[in-house]
Parts: sequence; C-alpha cells; structure tokens
Amino acid sequence: MKRFIQGEHRGQGTFLPESLDDYITDTNPVRVVDVFVDELDLVKLGFEGAIPADTGRPAYHPAILLKIYIYGYLNRIPSSRRLEREARRNVEMMWLTGRLMPDFKTFANFRKDNSKAIRGVCRQFVGLCQQLGLFGENLVAIDGSKFRPSTTATAISPAPS
Repeated sequence: MKRFIQGEHRGQGTFLPESLDDYITDTNPVRVVDVFVDELDLVKLGFEGAIPADTGRPAYHPAILLKIYIYGYLNRIPSSRRLEREARRNVEMMWLTGRLMPDFKTFANFRKDNSKAIRGVCRQFVGLCQQLGLFGENLVAIDGSKFRPSTTATAISPAPS
C-alpha cells in the first residue's frame, strides 16, 4: 500500500496520546460536569459510600459514578450496560473517570442506593446550566393525545393537484 497515508500499528505501546487531555477541548461539556461534581459535598447531599469503609475491598468514589451518571444523562445514555460500554470505549468518559471502568452492576446499585441524592444533584446541575446560558432557546412540543379509531373506515381522497 505504497503512496497512501499509513496509520500506526495497533500493537504499538501507546495507541492514544500520552495525555487524554489532548482529546478534550476547553469548551467540551464534560469539563463542566467534572468541575461541578468536584465542588459538591457528597456527604452533605446524602450519597452512600462518600466516607470509605475501613475494611473490605475499596469501592469506586461516588463522585466518579455521579460524573458518569450525569454524562450519561447529557448524552442520552440511560442504560447501566451502555454506560459500562461507554466507559470502555469513549475517550470523553475515559478522561472524566481517569480511565476507570466500573461494570453495569456498580452503576445500577449506585442509582438504586442514591436515587434521592441524584435527583437533587441533577436539579442543581440543570439550574447551573440555565444560569450559565448553556441551554438553547428552542421550543419543543410533544403531543400525547390518544384517539380511539372509529369502527367505520372513511376513504381519504388525495388532494387535487
């Protein structure tokens, strides 16, 4: 394949640049999520596991799981299994978590155990985004009307041309 641009060999030691920061622009919303969660007092907000146990296997810090949850919320990734998959392949998620890759059960348990605290944080995050003007002025209308079909079918004639 001479005279074509060649990519690097996949077996090479460093496939990505040594710094994931090179992939995340200064205006990327993932940076807002990172700073926002780092400024929260998770103990005061009622997150379980914010104070680590003295014994047993170390757990993921709730701040990491909250960052992943908010990232998923912003990017329409509601499923725990999809969040697990994104943590393994998405560069933004790798940057956000420091290349940690929790499994789907960890996400599901985090949601279950901290649902009230997560709702409060999401409310704060939406308020912050509104204050910073990060939401657009678009109007979205959803029609949820339901009509029972009539028993007699009527023919609809095409519009005259």
